[in-house]
Formats: sequence, C-alpha cells, structure tokens
Amino acid sequence: MARDPRIDTVISLFRPRMISSGVPLADFEDAISGLERWEDWCPRFAARGAFHEGLAREALAAGHALSAAGHFDTAAILYHFGKFMFGDYPEAMRATHEKAVACRTAALPHLNPPGERVEIPFEGTTLKANLRKPKGVSNPPVVIMVPGLEATKEELLSYEPWFLERGMATLPVDGPGQGEAEYDIPMRGEWETVAGPICDWIESRPDLDGGRIGIWGVSMGGYYAPRAVCFETRIKACVAISGAYEWGENWDQKSDINRNTFRIRSHKATLEEAREHAKSFTLRGVAKGIACPLFLVAGKLDRLLIYDAAQRVAEEVSGPVEVVVVEDGNHVCHNRPYRTRPATTDWMAARLGAAPAG
Repeated sequence: MARDPRIDTVISLFRPRMISSGVPLADFEDAISGLERWEDWCPRFAARGAFHEGLAREALAAGHALSAAGHFDTAAILYHFGKFMFGDYPEAMRATHEKAVACRTAALPHLNPPGERVEIPFEGTTLKANLRKPKGVSNPPVVIMVPGLEATKEELLSYEPWFLERGMATLPVDGPGQGEAEYDIPMRGEWETVAGPICDWIESRPDLDGGRIGIWGVSMGGYYAPRAVCFETRIKACVAISGAYEWGENWDQKSDINRNTFRIRSHKATLEEAREHAKSFTLRGVAKGIACPLFLVAGKLDRLLIYDAAQRVAEEVSGPVEVVVVEDGNHVCHNRPYRTRPATTDWMAARLGAAPAG
C-alpha cells in the first residue's frame, strides 16, 4: 500500500513545529513509524498521548504534582497534534481534542506558576482561555496569545514560560474557528471584534493591569494580531510571526489539507465558498490604523505564506515598526525557535514595562 500523501505533507511541513511545541522526538517517531493510512494519524498520536496521561495520573497519585503537570502537558500536545488536521473525521477529532483540553486543564493548577481556565463573554457565549500570572508580580501586564489556523490555546504552552519569566501574564485564547470555539463559531477575518471583548474581560480583572495589554500571534494568529490593533487601541504592543497581509492571495499554492482545514474552520460547504471567505482576511486598507509598536517576524523559507507579507504590512502602518526576516527560518520559524522566542518576548516586555518575575 502506498502511503497517503497527506501524511508526507503534514510531516514535511510541521515536524519542526511539533518538536518545538513539546512533542518528544521519540514519541513523534513512534507515532509515524510505518504509518500509511491518514485515518491512522490521530489514533497513533492519541495512543502516545494516553501513555503520558497515564504517567501524569501515576505521578499525581504519588503526590508528585509538578511532575504530573509536565506529563499532562506532554499528553495534551500529543493529543493536539493527533487532531489538528483531522477534520475529515470529526468524531475522532473532537474526542481527541477534548482529551487535549482535559489534560492541559489538569496541568494548570500544578504548574509553576499555576494557571486557571477562564471563560470570556463573547456574543452570547464564551471564549475559553488559560490564564497564568508571573510569580511575585502584582498586577502584571498581560499578553493575549493567538494561535494559528488549526492550532489551539493548548499548543502555545511551550511559549508561555518566555513571557512569564519576564513578568508578563499569558492569556492564550481559542478565538472563533479555533480550539474549543471551532465547532460553534466560524473563523472570521475581522478579529478586532474578538479582541474588544477580550480587552473588556482583562479590564474586569483586578489582578491584571488593563492599561498594559499586548497581543502576540503566530501564523493565522500573526494576521489576527495586527488586524486587531488596526482598531483596538487598548492594546499597546503587537508581535506577529509569519502572518499574512492577505491570507487568501496564495490560495492555489496552499496544500489541499490546508485549504480544507480553512474550509472546515470557516464552516463553509465548499472550497469555492472558502476561497471567497478568505478574501475577508486582509490588512489591505486598514493597516494604516496600526499606531502601537509592532514587531513583525518572517521566515524566508516559509512554504505556507508569502514571507514578504511582513514588509508589506510594515510599509503601511502609522506607528513604529520593526521587521526581522530569519533567512533560514521556515513557517513561524519553528526550525529556529531560538531566533524568535527570546527576541519577541524581550521586545514585548520592554514595550509593556514588565519586570522579571521573582
């Protein structure tokens, strides 16, 4: 049997992403070893997730809460990468997604610093997010963390420590079409309508500094974050990594699985409807509204988005902007995380006036 080409597509595009996000290399290799059918992708990764979940529960029962948190997080990231592109099998995808959420939620109270699952009022329902606050910092600034097309708040767990260590609270959130919201709320290009309610919620929290809000996004989130600050002036600084200027402009060059995932997350019946919807994911004509400091990062080897989108955005904004192009970086520079994580979090800390956590 010839191997399903979708397997090779996902591995070639996302292997560095999975490893840099916390998937142990040995588990990744176990999951893909001898894999030929796409329908086996999710069960393979879910099996590895279940193994680590078992370790977490053993550690918790033995009173080793910090170890349990680490195992739960590893389980969550494995479950996540089992379901992340599995839209053609919605029942298996959702069941595995629920396990990812449950494991990350189980980890939160045992982390150092701990976290809490929160719900943000949004258009008659709620958006789910995970809040963590830096140790020893009163009323810290907070960074809204925005995942990508098929990503979730759980996937961003490996980025959180970089902000927390620098004195910033982290708020990874599942927006419309993402994570826990993907089943009921379709993706939208007008992310300012999402950022506003999130800022309202931050301002309602007496333990957070609503006057020092930043936003950080990767991939599709790297479009959402600049789009938000085109209109939402309560956000004081923005980082965008591998975001689009117009997400749909290279539609025909995107992989079949990428286009189909966008269709599913957008709740569209056909790819043609999805293509039309993609046209609304644009900064054209609105980027001039970006007045807050903006830091744009692109990988020159990006195979998913047009890497020079960062420069196109930079040319139109009205506020201070910095652009970094990583010459040997792929999409989101997952293959070179040491080029992006320290630089972007140092930059955000300086803009929000954060002090290192105690």
